[in-house]
Amino acid sequence: MNAARPPALLPAGSADSKLVLPVVLGATFVQLLSVTIAQVAAPAIQRGLDAGPGEVQLVLAGYTLTYACLLITAARLGDRYGYRRLFAIGTAVFALASAACAFAPTPAALIAARLVQGAGSGLVAPQVLSIIQTAVPTGRRAHALGLYGATMGVASLAGPLLGGLLLGADLLGLGWRTVFLATVPVALAALAGARALPRSRPDRRLRIDAVGAILATTGFGMLILPLALGPNAGWPPWTLVSLGSSAFVLACFAAAQRRGEAPLIHPAALRSRTARTGILLVFVFNAGVPSFTFLLFLHLQQAAGYSALAAAALSTPFAAAAVVGSRCAPVLARRHGPRLLTASALVLAAVMAGLAPLLGTAPTLGAAPLLAAGGAAFGVFTASVFSLVLARTSAETTGSLSGLLPTAQQLGGSIGITLASLAYLAPAADSGGAFWHAMLYQAGVFTLTAVISLRLGRGSSAPTGA
Repeated sequence: MNAARPPALLPAGSADSKLVLPVVLGATFVQLLSVTIAQVAAPAIQRGLDAGPGEVQLVLAGYTLTYACLLITAARLGDRYGYRRLFAIGTAVFALASAACAFAPTPAALIAARLVQGAGSGLVAPQVLSIIQTAVPTGRRAHALGLYGATMGVASLAGPLLGGLLLGADLLGLGWRTVFLATVPVALAALAGARALPRSRPDRRLRIDAVGAILATTGFGMLILPLALGPNAGWPPWTLVSLGSSAFVLACFAAAQRRGEAPLIHPAALRSRTARTGILLVFVFNAGVPSFTFLLFLHLQQAAGYSALAAAALSTPFAAAAVVGSRCAPVLARRHGPRLLTASALVLAAVMAGLAPLLGTAPTLGAAPLLAAGGAAFGVFTASVFSLVLARTSAETTGSLSGLLPTAQQLGGSIGITLASLAYLAPAADSGGAFWHAMLYQAGVFTLTAVISLRLGRGSSAPTGA
């Protein structure tokens, strides 16, 4: 079986190795920022382009759609053609598409640009993990993975805050367009810094499973699109047909991976209990966090009457504490291992249950300590989960996990937002009751995360550099 192996590294030439992490983490930041920053600008986009509700939903969903659908295939392409090359191509696509989003004259043009923007992110994301795993020395790898997780967490939380600031400032009268322009300089800097990344010797013997790539892209697309559009559209028949069909297509993909001669996913990643547990853990955790921030801003603006900027300010303790938690995570992870994930998930579950009465229809300052505790736990979890999972799996699974873990992250986020929205919109006496329903969902998700993390702790441990 022609399984993927990490390409051998070549000298980086005159590149400065100290720039490797800033380059890849900068690209990661703007990719995750682009998921949430557009949510704040949705009403302004609708007014500015005279777009319908369905078109605005496609603007938001289109990015995640192509982003998530390409991750597994892009990981294999990185093994085949080199991580640095795919990183540079994807970053260039992302930067151009971001500029196209900013200057889109019509809703259709903006939707098309968002689809391309998501595709660029989908090409880049797996290469970041692969570069960290193959280019960073063993002794620094856990720290680098911690920074990677922290960057993802902070980026997702910074989106609403930065979006609110940009919309409030209305720089040069550009309105919502600055939300997309803001990512262009960082993307261009990452593209320029790609020369600092170590070159790898592509394995020309690797083949790309075209059938598997088509099945994966189609199956994930048929899953994500109805989840994104269904709730606001009233779940028309096509959404239910698409969801049912996605299960069949993804089952065909899984069967093809087990039987194919050149699978997109390394067989070891499918056999490893630790790898499977890690993928499930990332999936379930992300069914909670993006949906929490989404519903928090929705509730504060629609039920409590806050502006986008005021809502962002109220959530600042969560984001600020997340930064602190992520900085502490590497030391805590070395000391406590997977037990740290269990503890932080349980703290998040308790915080969700405690926030409901404090963030009903009239948010109070009493919510700040709980938001800070939740943010710290969130920062600890995101900054340690990838390093703890990858440290317990073999090197031959690196390429596959570089695609599977971000895919689990994106799918978990999409499914979680749908489920949490259903909980929020469930029959309730008032908006405070609706928020209580949503927080019960969140608490349940994080409790389940804690249970799954116990399974990771019982798994066999591999050397960090494995």
